[in-house]
Amino acid sequence: MKRGWSLSTRLALLFGGLLLACGLAATALQIHAGEQREQEVVQRLSLGLAGHIAGHELLMLPDGPDAGNVQRLFTKLMDVNPSVELYLLGPDGKIIADAAPPGHLKRHQVNLAPLQRLLAGATLPVWGDDPRSEAGQKVFSAAPLWTNGRLAGYVYVVLIGEEHQALLHPWADAPAHIGAMALITGLAMLAGLLALRAITRPLQRLTRIVQHFDHDGLAGLEAAQQALANEPPSNDEIGRLRQAFGHMAQRLAAQWQDLSHQDQQRRELVANISHDLRTPLTSLHGYLETLKLKAALLSEAERARYLDVAIGQSRQVGRLAQELFELARLEYGAVTLSREVFALPDLVQDVCQKFALAAEARGQRLQADIAPALPQVDADLGLIERVLTNLIDNAIRHTPPGGLIELRLRALGQAVEVRVRDDGPGVLEHLKPHLFVRPSFQTGLRGRAGGLGLVIVSRILQLHGSQIRLMPSSQGADFAFQLAPVRT
Repeated sequence: MKRGWSLSTRLALLFGGLLLACGLAATALQIHAGEQREQEVVQRLSLGLAGHIAGHELLMLPDGPDAGNVQRLFTKLMDVNPSVELYLLGPDGKIIADAAPPGHLKRHQVNLAPLQRLLAGATLPVWGDDPRSEAGQKVFSAAPLWTNGRLAGYVYVVLIGEEHQALLHPWADAPAHIGAMALITGLAMLAGLLALRAITRPLQRLTRIVQHFDHDGLAGLEAAQQALANEPPSNDEIGRLRQAFGHMAQRLAAQWQDLSHQDQQRRELVANISHDLRTPLTSLHGYLETLKLKAALLSEAERARYLDVAIGQSRQVGRLAQELFELARLEYGAVTLSREVFALPDLVQDVCQKFALAAEARGQRLQADIAPALPQVDADLGLIERVLTNLIDNAIRHTPPGGLIELRLRALGQAVEVRVRDDGPGVLEHLKPHLFVRPSFQTGLRGRAGGLGLVIVSRILQLHGSQIRLMPSSQGADFAFQLAPVRT
């Protein structure tokens, strides 16, 4: 793909083009203004010339001027001052006499409106018709010619004649003007390029940093952050752009780390789920295979025991599959809250009654400690019931016979705090930092690991703007979370 010009080159060309256009326009305006000023000065200095000529004795005859004598007079006067052109006009503006060479006269009548304006004292310069041009206009001097008290015509003097105009053409000094303009433009261009280089240098450095990041990925991102930290501070547009890119680089680095962390968690989840599924499935397969191969050799009690074990393993697989389904729905935003106002103590009592027989069968004590006059909460009743179910089920499965499982409700500031505590083996130390973000199914004599149930609890509470916490405890596990009360 063809590479285009850089931003600096385009800015330099644009700046140079604008500077050249402005220089040419300034030169043209200067020449035009000089020409107009010159004509104004000439007209102002020679404004009374036509009046002096009109007072000549050849023009003051009783019967009016003689065209032949006027032509000879005009010829002599033009010999003395060749820059002017003299004409005698009739009252209607027709040219009666002139001293123009043969073939030079292009029109035979002059518009009298400019003469009237000049005689009335109009602001100079005033342009009138040039008889030696079909459409030209020039500055002039004019005076009325009176004979026996009547208007006999006008003396009309073109102040810048053909010879004068040929010697002082408005563009005659154009090379000098253009040369001066070129010198000024060149110096301005040099100064502009130096200023442009100083302005775009930080942008070029930022471009190299971005290209380095684009080429090297995460390693380039770290190098880009270091390079941006070494840049001198500035508050202009480029400085703000550099700061914005620095903030974006920090967010990208954090997101990259989060993605890597989530990918690692996902891999561990797959590995742990695979391990946890393999164990009950292997046991289930083994007992079913035994029942098939040795059905005739087993007693009724042995067959019943084998079936009970197989059913227990299948329930474990079903429970794990259900938890995986719930976690997937929470992770991908398929669950939406259906908030309602309810009394949390009533829900806790219902959940405790649901698990009373299971706790009694294990010889455990399940009790609720509820503070009086607790405010109602605004939450999804079904999901909060799922949170309590997971926590109590987890406590029952890991609490030894004779142990205590306690649910406690307390008002904490503007919220209601829920705590589920047991006196089982507690949580393995090395699993505590990631207990609610990644499931683990390792078990040991000194503690227990967190499974999918705690991860589901964490996701549900996040939807409610809350979080599950593992509280410090000398024995067993103590989980706590808070729910916001109804706002009145």
